[in-house]
Amino acid sequence: MTRTLIAALLLGPACALAAPFADPTRPPAAEASTASGDGVAGQGVPRLESVLIAPDRTIAVINGQAVRVGQKVGEARVLSITETEVALREGNSTQVLKLFPAAERHPAGRMVKGKKK
Repeated sequence: MTRTLIAALLLGPACALAAPFADPTRPPAAEASTASGDGVAGQGVPRLESVLIAPDRTIAVINGQAVRVGQKVGEARVLSITETEVALREGNSTQVLKLFPAAERHPAGRMVKGKKK
C-alpha cells in the first residue's frame, strides 16, 4: 500500500507534465491545419495579417510572408498596400484583402443626448 502511494506521488506529476495542452493564444484555423498534419495554416485563401507603412518602405504580411508592391503571393501579384487593405491581382481578377474584414466604416454623426443624430 505504501509503495503504491509513493509511486503514485512520484509518477503523478510526470504524467501531468506529459499531457498535451492546446495553446490558448493560437487562432482556431492554425489549430485545425496543424492537427490535420499539413503544418501550414490557411495557404489556400490569402489572409492579410499585418501592414507596415514607413517613409522608406511599405510591407504587408500575407499568410506569414512579407511582401511589397509588385511581389507575388502564390500566383497573385500585389497591386497596392494601404493602412487597412491590400489589393492582389491574379489573371484578370482583383482581390482586396482587408486587415479587419468584419469592421465596417460609418461616417461620424453628431451625438445628441447619447444618440447619433
